[in-house]
Amino acid sequence: MQSPHISVLLDEVLGVFHGLNGTFIDCTLGYGGHSGALLEQNKNLRLIACDKDDEAIEFSKKRLENFGDRVKIYKSDFSGLIKILSTEELKNVRGILADIGVSSLQLDKNERGFSINSDTLDMRMDRACKFSAADVINSYSQQNLAEIFSKYGELANAKALAAKIVSARNLKKITSAKELASIIGAGRVNGRSVSPAILAFQAIRIEVNDELGELNRLLESIKNANLKECKVAIISFHSLEDRIVKNTFKSWTQSCICPPNAMRCECGNDHAIGEILTKKAIVASRKEIAANPRSSSAKMRVFEIKGR
Repeated sequence: MQSPHISVLLDEVLGVFHGLNGTFIDCTLGYGGHSGALLEQNKNLRLIACDKDDEAIEFSKKRLENFGDRVKIYKSDFSGLIKILSTEELKNVRGILADIGVSSLQLDKNERGFSINSDTLDMRMDRACKFSAADVINSYSQQNLAEIFSKYGELANAKALAAKIVSARNLKKITSAKELASIIGAGRVNGRSVSPAILAFQAIRIEVNDELGELNRLLESIKNANLKECKVAIISFHSLEDRIVKNTFKSWTQSCICPPNAMRCECGNDHAIGEILTKKAIVASRKEIAANPRSSSAKMRVFEIKGR
C-alpha cells in the first residue's frame, strides 16, 4: 500500500534498529512508513504505535494489516503512549522512535490548513481538539503573538509582524492561511533561505499543538519507564526541538546530578541511564534531499538506555 507521506531518514532508521527483537514503539505512526519498513526488516519485532490523526491511523491499520497481531495501534499523543502500557509490555521494549515533524499529507491537504496556500486556517494535528490556528491569530494579544513568533519562529521582526496581524484582524477576521501569508508578506529572512511566512506558520503550529511541551513530556515518560537495553531515536525538524533532545540525552548520561557548587556528591552518583550513540545529529543525504526537499531540516539523535 503506497504511503502519501515520504518517511525521512528511512535508511538511517533501519540502520539504527537493524536486528532488533522484542517490542518497538513508534510514538508518531503517521502513515506507517518507518514502522512498516522496520517490521519487514526485523521478522521477530512487535510494534506498538500511536498517532493523534484519525486519518493517519485508519491508513496505517490497512497498510500494516498483513503483519497481523504483531501490530497494536492506539490513538494517543506521543507523550501519553508509554504511560498507558503495562509493566509487562514495557519490559520487552527494545526500541523507540519519534518522528516529530508534520506529515507531507497534512501539509499538502488544503483543508488541514498547515500550508501557506491553504484556504483554511487550522493546523490541528488532532482534529478532535477545539483549539486551532484561527484561535491563535484572531484572539491572542499582540504581545502574545510577538512572543510565539520570536520564541518558536526565531523571527527578529516578531513585534512588527504581530502588529500587522492585529491591524488586519481589526478590520476583518482572518480565516485562511492564504490570507495570513499575504498579511505577513513575501521575502526572505536575513541570512536564511526561508520566508518569514514559513517561520511564522511554524511558530503558530508549534503553539496550536504544544509541540515542545509534548516532546518534553515524551522524553520524561521514557526516562521514567524503567526501560532496559533500549535504543531511542528522535527525529526533529526545528532547532528548538533538536536542542531539547540534545540536552536531554546529555543529562541522561550524567551519573552525578548534584549542584555544581556541591562540596561532595550526595546524590548517589548512579543516575546515568545509558549513552549517546550519535556524537552529531544524523542528517539527510544529498540524494534524499534531492528526492524529498522536506528532509533537509531533519535531524536524528540516538540514545541507548542501559538501565540502572
